[in-house]
Amino acid sequence: MRPLMLMTALLLATTSAPLLAQDQKAGHAMRADQLQWEPAPPVVPKGAQIAVLSGDPSKQGPFTMRLKTPAGYKIPAHSHPTAERITIISGDFHFGMGDKLDEAMAEKLTNGGFVDLPANMNHYAFTSTETVVQIDSEGPFAIKYVNPADDPSKSQ
Repeated sequence: MRPLMLMTALLLATTSAPLLAQDQKAGHAMRADQLQWEPAPPVVPKGAQIAVLSGDPSKQGPFTMRLKTPAGYKIPAHSHPTAERITIISGDFHFGMGDKLDEAMAEKLTNGGFVDLPANMNHYAFTSTETVVQIDSEGPFAIKYVNPADDPSKSQ
């Protein structure tokens, strides 16, 4: 019995070591002052900036990005084809579920707040201060506005 346990341990150690090495090699860390902010894509209202922390939102697979918005920024009711997890890094982030942006029904979240949104759930958001949120999802990133007229990429 003991030789079998030893063989199993050796087998696990030799087969998992390359995986651990790959994870450490592929991993990275980033300070807040190292974020590279760029204008957000035209599918969200003008004025926002994004910084991609990991992955590629335009490609298949997981990604993490931050969205920085000015005070008074609004994203009309929309959904995403994949689940979205949002963590509030700083500022006042207001969000609600539904087919129309309704400030009276929105919930306000501040630093450390979290929202877990399933795929295809209609929701909206707005800010009352400059706000930074972190978005974790699966790519490719896409937005479908409830009212197609709200899609800012269609009005350009």
